[in-house]
Amino acid sequence: MNFLRRRLSDSSFVANLPNGYMMDLQRPDSSTSSPVSPATERKHLQPPQPSHSSSTGSSIFSSISSAMKQTTQAAAGLMEHSAGPAPPAAPKPKVLLVIDDAHTDWAKYFQGKKVNGEFDIRVEQAEFSELNLAAYVMGGCMVDMQVMRNGTKVVRSFKPDFVLIRQHAYSMALGEDFRSLIIGLQYGGVHTVNSLHSIYNFCSKPWVFSQLIKIFNSLGPEKFPLVEQTFFPSHKQMLTTPNFPVVVKLGHAHAGMGKVKVENQHDFRDVASIVAMAKTYATTEPFIDSKYDIRIQKIGSNYKAYMRTSISGNWKANTGSAMLEQIAMTERYRLWADACAEMFGGLDICAVKAVHSKDGKDYIIEVMDSSMPLIGEHIEEDRQLIADLVVSKMTQLVATSGSTPSPLRPWVRVNLPPQAQPVSMKSQTGPPLGQLSQPRPPPQGGPRQPQGSQPPRTNAPPQQRLSPQGQQPQSPQSTSPQQQRSPGSPQQIRSATGSSPVQASKAGAFPPQQPRPPAQGRAPSQPSPTEMSKQQTTPHPHLNKSQSLTNNFSIPESSQRGNATEDEAKAETIRNLRKSFASLFSD
Repeated sequence: MNFLRRRLSDSSFVANLPNGYMMDLQRPDSSTSSPVSPATERKHLQPPQPSHSSSTGSSIFSSISSAMKQTTQAAAGLMEHSAGPAPPAAPKPKVLLVIDDAHTDWAKYFQGKKVNGEFDIRVEQAEFSELNLAAYVMGGCMVDMQVMRNGTKVVRSFKPDFVLIRQHAYSMALGEDFRSLIIGLQYGGVHTVNSLHSIYNFCSKPWVFSQLIKIFNSLGPEKFPLVEQTFFPSHKQMLTTPNFPVVVKLGHAHAGMGKVKVENQHDFRDVASIVAMAKTYATTEPFIDSKYDIRIQKIGSNYKAYMRTSISGNWKANTGSAMLEQIAMTERYRLWADACAEMFGGLDICAVKAVHSKDGKDYIIEVMDSSMPLIGEHIEEDRQLIADLVVSKMTQLVATSGSTPSPLRPWVRVNLPPQAQPVSMKSQTGPPLGQLSQPRPPPQGGPRQPQGSQPPRTNAPPQQRLSPQGQQPQSPQSTSPQQQRSPGSPQQIRSATGSSPVQASKAGAFPPQQPRPPAQGRAPSQPSPTEMSKQQTTPHPHLNKSQSLTNNFSIPESSQRGNATEDEAKAETIRNLRKSFASLFSD
């Protein structure tokens, strides 16, 4: 306690103590001489601890608050600096699938190129054997690719926007048939170079040669010298050939495979047995002792011509050692390339192969598509030409897809209102039916007929129909003013049918007839009040039956030009029919 008294005498210590603590120490009933127990002393010393922790918590809270204010101010400053318009997002790149082997890296030839000046090109390269796909009607084509890159297997799935095909889709010699992938790309609506239609047609060399025959028949042998070739669908037809030696080509193969030179009839029979084992077709053509081969290639609008001479002495210039030389492009060679580029809807990339014989004649033997191998000293230039061609095609595709085609004009069926129903018929020299399909108002000055007061004939279907004689309805504007009177007047009923009131009650039952005046010396018959009331009432449910019945008694138009006796006979017939119809309506 003496220690506490000394500390209380210190003003700085007292100022730091809480108020409650000072009150406990300065109670009037507390004696300075009375001893204080240790428990009471600990109780008096405990209150400062909560005060110290609360002050510490408040300081931490104030620090956090100040930090949050600083962060808010910094964020507000950043927002003020970035208040300008956000930069537009980069357009999604176009995916180009190149079907080729890994020896050529096509990505470097498309580096830096853009489609339509705004879309980058992402190149995916793989072979036919490394691809799989699924095509959908609305979703396009989804391609799965599994390739080996530097010993690592890469698996990707993407949707190609364009495809460059640089491989053969079908080869019997290698046992490769990827025509199903061509069908899938066509199913998914993917655009390619060359077109999928031409790629699929090039999967059969005899089929392509048949197109060369059409060009040969069109241009003639002088402008388009085609080699004479014979096609055998199977070995059964391979009995003999007129001349030897011949070259036999089995099935569909490339790079000189499946070609055999036959010198005599015995060797020809041996080759026929091989064809039987292969279960395929074969072609034969006369062997040409060639001096060199000619190849004319066309990439877009670029033409090149090469001459290849065999050094090894092999009759196949593309087998063994050969010397390749670029020659001048003549107008004749250009004609060959242009004519072949028109087959199958157009070939963007193609090559024509010919043989120049030792007697100085040329013979066209084959045409190749976009899968042709590139040769010569200008391979890099040719690859760049192919890349430029693909970018041009992709740009045209983007421009075409951006335009909206005009929709087809739909067929509209117009139903005429009751006011526009025809009341008389015209001859076949009237206006066409298409001009009468629109409703027309009544002529000026004429009263408009209310819908509720129409005669029973208005309950017929509103569509206009041709009469049995092929006549067409007359428009309401061509009717006389008497026909625009009230529907209950006898004059309108008589003008609608031209004969009797019974015919007016059966509008559409009789064939349309021209209005004619009554016979001489005979007053026109007037309908009775009972008949008029029947005509203005709602038609009976048996109206269709009565219409079909009256169609059987239709009177031809030529009979209207008869004499008075015939008119009287017809009037008698009509009166009889009127009685029959009256009995039907009375049911």
